[in-house]
Amino acid sequence: MTRAGAAHAENDREGRGGVRTALAGLTTRGRSFLAAGIAAALCAYVLGQLDLLRIGLLLAALPLVCATVLYRTRYRVAGSRRLSPARVPAGGEARVHLRVDNVSRLPTGLLMLEDRVAYVLGPRPRFVLDRVEPGGRREVSYRVRSDLRGRYPLGPLQLRLSDPFGMYELTRSFSAYDTLTVVPRVEPLAPVRLSGESKGYGDGRQRSPVLAGEDDIIPRGYRYGDDLRRVHWRSTARHGELMVRREEQPQRARCTVLLDTRELAYRGSGPDSAFEWAVSGAASVLVHMLERGYSVRLLTDTGSPVPDGTLDGFTGAGQESADAAGLLLDALAVIDHSDGAGLSRALDALRGGLQGGTEGLLVAFLGDLDEVQAAVVARMRRHSGAAVAFVLSGAAWSHEPAGAPAPDDPAEERLRLLREAGWTAVAVPRGAALDEMWRRADHERAVLGATGGTALGGGWS
Repeated sequence: MTRAGAAHAENDREGRGGVRTALAGLTTRGRSFLAAGIAAALCAYVLGQLDLLRIGLLLAALPLVCATVLYRTRYRVAGSRRLSPARVPAGGEARVHLRVDNVSRLPTGLLMLEDRVAYVLGPRPRFVLDRVEPGGRREVSYRVRSDLRGRYPLGPLQLRLSDPFGMYELTRSFSAYDTLTVVPRVEPLAPVRLSGESKGYGDGRQRSPVLAGEDDIIPRGYRYGDDLRRVHWRSTARHGELMVRREEQPQRARCTVLLDTRELAYRGSGPDSAFEWAVSGAASVLVHMLERGYSVRLLTDTGSPVPDGTLDGFTGAGQESADAAGLLLDALAVIDHSDGAGLSRALDALRGGLQGGTEGLLVAFLGDLDEVQAAVVARMRRHSGAAVAFVLSGAAWSHEPAGAPAPDDPAEERLRLLREAGWTAVAVPRGAALDEMWRRADHERAVLGATGGTALGGGWS
């Protein structure tokens, strides 16, 4: 839940507004009464009818009196908004709670609340509130829903005050607003595992030196509470003070998720498009891997990790997995197409992040691949312990229904090239369930291993 700070709207006289500002708040009814009164007064003057003059003056005076009383009366009203929850998956609903407090000593008249929302969240909510007594409060709520990812502002809240006769109304806006984040849908994935994986430790149980939660490259000075059995006597003699040895702990397994965002690689748009399937798939894999104890990194075809976090882009090792998942989902909520034409920068990022070994598991969600880009993706296999590719070709997503690519389909040739390079490559038909594709990738990997195909190192689960 998030809570917007309370804002205050004061219906006070604005010294520079003048008569024009005051009369701007007249409603259609008020303007009609004023026009009718003036017309009646003119007719009475011409015809010499005193009674008609009295009626005209009464009609003209009523909206003016209402405007004067409402415009000069000081109302102090506090408004707040509470959004629950602040982050929802695409297609999910959030509830917005509005609260209005009358903090003045005077009762308010009829109030109308109107909250500004983005068009994709639904119609603009409006509420009519009866008279609010001094110190009283009113609470209302409404629901918002969107099938499209993104960040959508809620607010500012507008408050309209009117007199009992409906002749005059004032509009005041509160300054506080909230933001609703609509993240991609996350599907639960089956805990499949490649052969050779050691749960929680990645490729070959690699180990890295760690002491007191921080990586050290040389023995450090003695700290109160350190075990004396860890004293490094040679370094102690060299430095003239107690030095303690490093300790080693298992290195956390790593997983890189590559999301192809090239606009030319996808066809169609909307919540059921291939690109949205790829974004949802990337989100699901990232959350799944975090839950399995992996350090994860989201990489796009631009070569930059998303979001910009640690130096190498990996997250999840030094913070709670729920917080890391939230950061990644927030980034995926606003990710959009890039204008790039190739995947070479992503290859450079994988090659540059290499530190004496492979980068662990690589899961890629790819759009259309030509022969050149398929070769680039094939070279990425050299920089990963295991590699899984979900390919969403335009041919498979432009027809209804769609199945596996035909043997003469260029997409099938691209898949064969990736498999020969050691990838577990799966063609994703239109409308396929991610968990089904996930299991199919595990099955194809098992078949490849049983038939003596290219061995895949590392593991994924």
